[in-house]
Amino acid sequence: MIRTPNAKINLGLQVLRLRPDGYRDIRTVMLPIPLQDVVEVVVDPELPPGTCVMTHSGRPVPGEAGQDLCLKAIHAVASFRELPGLRMHLHKAIPIGGGLGGGSSDAAHVLLLLNELLNLDLDRNALHTLAEGLGSDCPFFLEPHAQLAEGRGEVLTPITLNLNGWWLALLDPGVHVSTAEVYAHTPAQLNDQDLASIVQQGPQHWAGRLKNDMEAYVLHAYPVVGRMKEELEAAGAMYASMSGSGATVYGFFRKEPELAHLGPAVILLTKL
Repeated sequence: MIRTPNAKINLGLQVLRLRPDGYRDIRTVMLPIPLQDVVEVVVDPELPPGTCVMTHSGRPVPGEAGQDLCLKAIHAVASFRELPGLRMHLHKAIPIGGGLGGGSSDAAHVLLLLNELLNLDLDRNALHTLAEGLGSDCPFFLEPHAQLAEGRGEVLTPITLNLNGWWLALLDPGVHVSTAEVYAHTPAQLNDQDLASIVQQGPQHWAGRLKNDMEAYVLHAYPVVGRMKEELEAAGAMYASMSGSGATVYGFFRKEPELAHLGPAVILLTKL
């Protein structure tokens, strides 16, 4: 069985107080975008029950195999349900460390895939609890549509957002930015903006109002990210921003922009 986990972008990102659990409260609107990985899971009766063999293709996935969020998703389900032997393949198209939530999306879709493939009958609340245990962004990807995310990112409120007719461009500056590094260099903000209300006004009203608090550090520490954002603005973007903790940047345009000179940095150009 195959699923296609999608990426997301952050429309505004407020980094707020430090929580007692060591995390930071945030406020952001997350929007799914049509940039997708592919994950396949099949039952292999020749493998011992409870084991999973995982393979990869596409973009390289750094880190130790045991730390892969897709495998963690399987282990989370295996902690309370007996699973057969499984084979899993992940084709990676979403940039790693790009602020696009690809790893979280992959893990969330593995939960959905197992629930369907193995008839686990896990309800929405059970899936949300499992996803929250895997990562702050994971619950969003269980029902990917525009949502206001608060708390660590797991407190979700759907919002209505009409972007029909807008062009979205996504650029990959080609650098990996550590989320932990960015959080460590982003001071808490006392920002009580009604983020959802601003977002719902549309991209033509976002410039100067819709801000990503993490940009200040990333654009200073990784100048290429700032240059990519400037390229989008020079091409006519009504609004351009970094997504999440970076390094990917995006822009919204009224008409199709000319970005051919940016070559492989353009990883998505689509009309919404």
